[in-house]
Amino acid sequence: MGYRSFRQRTARPDTPSARPRVRSIADDSQWSLSEYVCTAGPHDHPFEERHDRVSLALVTSGTFRYRTDTGEGLLYPGAFLLGNAGACYECGHEHSHGDHCLALHVSQDVFAEIVLGSAPSRQSMFRRAVLPAVPSLAPLSAAMRRHPSSSLAREELIFDLIAAIARLAAANYSDPRKIRPAALRRIPQVFDYVDHHLSSSLTLAALSSHLSMSRFHFLRTFKYATGLTPHQYVLGRRLRFVADRLEATDDSIAHIAASAGFGDLSTFNHLFRRTMQCSPSFFRSQRNARALKPGVSAGAETKS
Repeated sequence: MGYRSFRQRTARPDTPSARPRVRSIADDSQWSLSEYVCTAGPHDHPFEERHDRVSLALVTSGTFRYRTDTGEGLLYPGAFLLGNAGACYECGHEHSHGDHCLALHVSQDVFAEIVLGSAPSRQSMFRRAVLPAVPSLAPLSAAMRRHPSSSLAREELIFDLIAAIARLAAANYSDPRKIRPAALRRIPQVFDYVDHHLSSSLTLAALSSHLSMSRFHFLRTFKYATGLTPHQYVLGRRLRFVADRLEATDDSIAHIAASAGFGDLSTFNHLFRRTMQCSPSFFRSQRNARALKPGVSAGAETKS
């Protein structure tokens, strides 16, 4: 039997997918934060849209292709979509189904002001389409997913996030490159494989053999498609997994670390502190503090 593409192996839907569902999370005259849920798949035609404001979107699940005037790239969990105000763009799901994003839209004036005070290049426009899921963005990504209820905390997060992304986008700028179709077709399989084997000792040999590639060819293809080495991607994915579990469960920190593939607790604690800028226990305590009802102290809540 010959090779069948993802599109060929996927059943054609009875009805075409609708445009992404949008839910507003927070709104201000100068910026807005929204949740986007897309259900498009390989048989849905990509359609062109336009960024009304400067756009920074965190992908929380799913993969898709993104193309705009500054280039194109593969978006995956933890990566950021970057869009300039007024720029047209196109998203496609030729090799995957659906995605979920948290999108921040900022006025050009506010973005330019933040860039002027934070980014060394002073460029008030993005020159790249995608920012990889680098570990240094993990704290801000985790905070963005929590969407603080306090308006003061929320605005601080928004401006810190814009400044951090502006600095990274300027420091890591490279000329736009066209992503090879083979990379777009096969790399999403690695994301799924990592998610299902997160607690295992992942090796370059295991990841490359999953795609029937040599280790060198896989390493080059993965870096080309994602902007990260496989080790950087796995490390970031494990840290995001831990952050999510600390937020959602009361499991012990040691158990969560082990289930994420961190074999040594001491090494995990050091890495978490260095990346998230706080200890795992403090990160969890922030969840508990947010859960307290207004006007109820922590001590009173414990006694009740």
